[in-house]
Amino acid sequence: MNAITRTPPYYSRGGLTIYHADCRGVLPTFGDESFDFVLTDPPYLVDYRGRWDGDREPIVGDDRDDWLHPTYADLWRVLKPDTFCVSFYGWPQCDRFVGVWKQVGFRLVSHLAFVKNVWGLGRFTRGKHETAFLLAKGHPPRPAKGIADVIEWEREPDAFHPNQKPVHALYPLLAAFAPAGGLVLDPFLGSGSTLRAAKDMGMRAVGIEVEEDYCRRAAARLAQDVLFPLPVDAPTAGERHDDDE
Repeated sequence: MNAITRTPPYYSRGGLTIYHADCRGVLPTFGDESFDFVLTDPPYLVDYRGRWDGDREPIVGDDRDDWLHPTYADLWRVLKPDTFCVSFYGWPQCDRFVGVWKQVGFRLVSHLAFVKNVWGLGRFTRGKHETAFLLAKGHPPRPAKGIADVIEWEREPDAFHPNQKPVHALYPLLAAFAPAGGLVLDPFLGSGSTLRAAKDMGMRAVGIEVEEDYCRRAAARLAQDVLFPLPVDAPTAGERHDDDE
């Protein structure tokens, strides 16, 4: 059982905040309907032991699911009405994720595939993609400019997290599903890619991470003026159509 306390920020600057804590102890302290978008990459419930710098590095929370329902119930609560959540997930446990999302009130409105430029490991096939669901709270307006449901993924050369998401792959998600200047939440911050992408696109963002070393490294990424230059054709955030399918 995680105590619910007012956790002081580990990092807070320029509209970007990091909390070093278990998200189950921080999310309940956030007000109802206070965030515009959730973008997150939670543990996949597969007891992951990735190879990283020669070691078998575990992901905290990946060997149990006691966090699953309370976390997504709180994410639904803190999102404003008619907004989106993009959540990565582990496909072997897809039924558990989908079951909880539906229980807490989310609607599944689309599915996203991220095609990698590197091969992963696998027993029968070698993975070359990751997947996420686009979830809706209520009936958000559709984006003014839709995005493809297949997004290119090029591993960052200075990656330090075994499941680090490349910042450039997150730009289209923020542009399409978060309002300009909106407040973004990532309760499983990891390497800090969500907050870094939000910073590059002029948004405010809050991240929560249970491992202090990742908090430190994520804060260092945020402190850099330029991590990766935005591409010339980078999308801009905010414009929506009012009609909904």
